[in-house]
Amino acid sequence: MNIRRAEIKDLFAMQNCNLSCLPENYQMKYYLYHALSWPQLLHVAEDRPGHLVGYVLSKMEEEYDEEIDYPHGHITSLSVLRSHRKLGLAKNLMNLAQESQINSFGAAYVSLHVRKSNSAAIHLYHHTLGFEEHDIEKEYYADKEDAIDMRKKFRKDLDFSKKKKKKK
Repeated sequence: MNIRRAEIKDLFAMQNCNLSCLPENYQMKYYLYHALSWPQLLHVAEDRPGHLVGYVLSKMEEEYDEEIDYPHGHITSLSVLRSHRKLGLAKNLMNLAQESQINSFGAAYVSLHVRKSNSAAIHLYHHTLGFEEHDIEKEYYADKEDAIDMRKKFRKDLDFSKKKKKKK
């Protein structure tokens, strides 16, 4: 297995992996937007050269209030083909995306949304990767299922609760 930074030529294979595995699908222009805006935050897994079996699509949140928040990343999409699950690829893809968010952009934390019904993903994010539940987003998905807003802090020196209180 090889995990590497995604390239423009990988975008169609990333979209195909998404279509094969996930109910939330994106138009090609969304992948291209990510690749052009945050090229260091997209990674792919291959089982042989040119044969993509997983990816992570991540970004930095562009709009946030500096008075009440910190620079932070967001995991837009993570997908691994069923034939290649339970090999640690999702964990490795997520770790690379998070390291890149920290090293390239100074991210203080990362967020993601996960379906409340997706127990396997919740287990990965919480128990394996250390994400915590932050909030519930009611009817977040197109089919009206709720999402869990999960976050992982990178900078232990920051007190997120105090900065949030400045909003008042």
